[in-house]
Amino acid sequence: MQIHKEIAQFPQTPYTILTTGTFDGVHLGHQKILERLLALKAQQAGAETVLLTYHPHPRKILFPHQPLAQLHTLEEKAAKLAQIGIDHLCLLSFDSHFAQTSPEDFVQQVLIARLQTKHFIIGYDHRFGKDRAGDFHFLYQNRNRFGFQVEEIPKQTLDEVAISSSKIRKALAEGNIKFANLLLGYAYSLSGIVVKGNQIGRTLGYPTANLLPSADKLIPAKGIYAVWVWVGKVRYGGMLSIGDRPTIGANLETTIEVNLFDFTGDLYGEELRLEFVEFLRKEEKYEGLSALRQQLEKDEQQSRLLLQIFS
Repeated sequence: MQIHKEIAQFPQTPYTILTTGTFDGVHLGHQKILERLLALKAQQAGAETVLLTYHPHPRKILFPHQPLAQLHTLEEKAAKLAQIGIDHLCLLSFDSHFAQTSPEDFVQQVLIARLQTKHFIIGYDHRFGKDRAGDFHFLYQNRNRFGFQVEEIPKQTLDEVAISSSKIRKALAEGNIKFANLLLGYAYSLSGIVVKGNQIGRTLGYPTANLLPSADKLIPAKGIYAVWVWVGKVRYGGMLSIGDRPTIGANLETTIEVNLFDFTGDLYGEELRLEFVEFLRKEEKYEGLSALRQQLEKDEQQSRLLLQIFS
C-alpha cells in the first residue's frame, strides 16, 4: 500500500475507487465499505482503491477542548488497511481553514482534480464539507455533473447494535473488551515502548514490562486483563495491569504493566504490542504483598485458561 502524506503526490490513475472518512479503528462497519471497494476493483481493469482520511482527527480541530483518545494511531491504521488490501492511503491535513471548505469545492478540488475519482463509496452517516453539509444525497443528485458513480453502504449492525467507533471507545472505557472486540472484528491492541519501572514485580515472582504508549491512544479501563503480547514476530501469553497499584502505593500517573508468561530476557527499549483478550477484574488494594502475590497466582491461572480458549 502506498501512503501519500500530501494529496498533491497522488499519481495519475485510470480508475480511482474511493472512500473517505476517519476510519478510526477500521471496525466491522468500515470493513464492509472496504470490502465493496475491493469487489469493485476486481470488476474494473486498471482500478485502484483509495482511502482518503483526515489527519489529525477533525474533532481535535473542531472541538479542541473535548479530549479524544483514538482507537488507532496513524501507523496502526495504515497497517490494518494494508492487511485488508487497499492500494492507497491519502492523508488530508485537517485544520480550521480546511473546515470552511464547501462540499462543492471539496468534490471539485480534491475528489476530481487531485484523486481522479471514478467511483465513490460513502458510509450511510458520512458528512463532509463546511457545517457537514455534504452527504450521499448531494453526491447522488450531482453524480452526472461530477462525472463519477456514487453508492451508499447502509448501516452495519451486530445483534441489532449499530457499529460505530464511539460505541467501541465507550466499551473500552468501561473495560468491556469482549463487546469492543466483537464490534471491531479483531482484538483491540495497544503498543508501547518498555521503560524502566521500580521492579517490585520481580520480588513477587511476576516481573513486568512497563509500557509507554502513544499519547493519542485510547487506554482501556483500569483493571487486570488477559492479553497476548507480541515481541517482534513472537507471541506470548500474558496478564496486564492498568492502574495505580494501590497495594504498593499511590501513583501520580496510571501505569501499564504486563507480565509475559514463559519469557526470559531483557525488554527495555523494545516495542511490545498487546492484544486484549478479556477483562479479569477491577484493580484492588490488598493487605500487603503476600496477599497480592496470591491474587496474581489466581490471575495467572485464569489468564492462561482464557488464552487457551481463545488461542
